[in-house]
Amino acid sequence: MSKDATFDLVIHAERAVFPGGIDSARIGVRDGRTVEIARGGDELSGTASAGVDVIEVGSDEVLLPGLVDTHVHVNDPGRAEWEGFASATRAAAAGGVTTIVDMPLNSLPPTVDVAALETKREVAGPKAFVDVGFWGGAIPGNTSELRPLHEAGVYGFKCFLEDSGVEEFPPLEPAEMQTDMAEIASFDGMLIVHAEDHEVMTGAPKNSGPKFSDFLAARPREAENVAIARVIDAARATGARAHILHLSSADALEQIAAAKAEGIKLTVETCPHYLVFSAEEIPDGATTHKCCPPIREESNREALWQGLIDGTIDCIVSDHSPSTAELKLLDTGDFGAAWGGISSLQLGLSLVWTEAAKRGIDLAEVVRWMSAAPAAVARVENKGAIAEGNDADFAVFSPDEEWTVRASDLYHRNQISAYDARTVRGRVTRTLLRGAPVDFDEPRGTLLTAR
Repeated sequence: MSKDATFDLVIHAERAVFPGGIDSARIGVRDGRTVEIARGGDELSGTASAGVDVIEVGSDEVLLPGLVDTHVHVNDPGRAEWEGFASATRAAAAGGVTTIVDMPLNSLPPTVDVAALETKREVAGPKAFVDVGFWGGAIPGNTSELRPLHEAGVYGFKCFLEDSGVEEFPPLEPAEMQTDMAEIASFDGMLIVHAEDHEVMTGAPKNSGPKFSDFLAARPREAENVAIARVIDAARATGARAHILHLSSADALEQIAAAKAEGIKLTVETCPHYLVFSAEEIPDGATTHKCCPPIREESNREALWQGLIDGTIDCIVSDHSPSTAELKLLDTGDFGAAWGGISSLQLGLSLVWTEAAKRGIDLAEVVRWMSAAPAAVARVENKGAIAEGNDADFAVFSPDEEWTVRASDLYHRNQISAYDARTVRGRVTRTLLRGAPVDFDEPRGTLLTAR
């Protein structure tokens, strides 16, 4: 960078999280991009323009790259009473998330063709407080729509191997999943899979009523394990990139590790609720904690943490899947009939950091799992790290501050939370998008297009 270059924002931080760890930094930003970084007490070579903004990150705070959450159900348009782009992206910003990738359901229409994608973009554009990208959907009969959706800029394609919960987004049979993978491989796309096997689920006990143990038995680990094996087989046969969504069953870690060692193009995510909760602590009737696949036992949770530590699991994303209070059936607590989904878009970093710190895991590793890794999996460009040339997306985080979650204080449209009244460690105090503090009254997020 030339000596006469100027900045329109300078950030000073005693602690900043970089891909290689934590260091002191001075960061120069121009036109929404990070253009120079001086680390370890060095000075910037560029100069500040007149009236430049200077942000001093406090000694008790850490500067992070903006988080990237590639698993968010915004549900807008069509089911905006469940969630919407304005409320979801405000929640994201409050939690230090500066980029989300929206799932192709439960909006109406679902994002299974280019016309539906354009509808969603028209709705999202004026409402987005952070940057937003989109997944396409793979459903029975839409193989011919996959390439046009890819060319229109979706980051990949989501499918289910079991009932999705909404009739307009039916599951694929394993044979059609492989057919779609072959098509997707032809343009180096990616298929992301809700991996619960329909045949195993059909043979499992049927669930109704308030007992969490009954719900857990109705969605056994075997359903995930078999479905993941099917995904691995299809990825091996086609050479496609495949991604396992919201891994819940730690039993699958061994086959996942073996597939990666074989060279199969496989990545895996898990979610805060699987890392925070255990089945043993969920009261009967607590449908706030219903999600699919379900929260499993404490030993399973600890195995998932080990899967993150050893690299078998690539990243942590929210699977933010909200609904109205009525659909959660809070009055009856019927796990069989209640909507399955946990809202944690605003809380993910604090939740994961709280648990990681107990296990001696560094903040830099948590940030990698929640920023650089999901950005890499989805190939979201110029995001996920504090680096020259990247978008100047940052979160300022106070890692030692303890606070208690109050559902009524959350930005989610429906203020229902499995985490209500839970004490967590670490709070996001400021979020910057492309070099400017997020203004919760003025949406200025950008709609992203995959390259």
